[in-house]
Amino acid sequence: MTELTIPVASFPARLLRLYSGLALYGAGIGLQVESALGNDPWDVFHQGLAVRTGWSIGTWIILVGALVMVFWIPLRQKPGLGTISNIVLLGLCADATIWLAPTPGHLAVRWAYLLAAVILVAFATALYIGAGMGPGPRDGLMTGLHRAGLSIRLARTIIEVGVLAIGWLLGGTVGVGTLVFATAIGPLTQLFMRLQRVA
Repeated sequence: MTELTIPVASFPARLLRLYSGLALYGAGIGLQVESALGNDPWDVFHQGLAVRTGWSIGTWIILVGALVMVFWIPLRQKPGLGTISNIVLLGLCADATIWLAPTPGHLAVRWAYLLAAVILVAFATALYIGAGMGPGPRDGLMTGLHRAGLSIRLARTIIEVGVLAIGWLLGGTVGVGTLVFATAIGPLTQLFMRLQRVA
């Protein structure tokens, strides 16, 4: 069996990977929100803000992404095209998916949404990272803290536990989906990156 390979040498191919990845990532966010089984930590936070303000989750994904970029300045992180695209597209595609996808009633359908969401986000992450056009604002915050002296594990733990706790207090959905995402996203992303030969 041959491994899946996607050529990324040309700039148009890299753009295709970047924007396909970001669109799929946003769709994954929307499906996980619609499952109502629990969001990933950042989207618990975004949903909590949405609950409190009445603005859409996608709007808050965009606003929070832009705000996080402010913290890049003291960390001396440099954005790329992928960084700016991430800020805009994730929120738009998440909102579009929430609006278009039928809200599931049966538990089995909600689980199908959740599992599809985790797989989509893992595959999408491998795509847009493989494009090599800059990290997302939230990932860049983590790597910036790493450059400042924290381990990647500690930086990610501090950030994600913090936004999860605040988001939960604001009314975001924490549940079994949060746990499924946390345990599955790393191995699945690594698998997809290996299959696409970008690891």
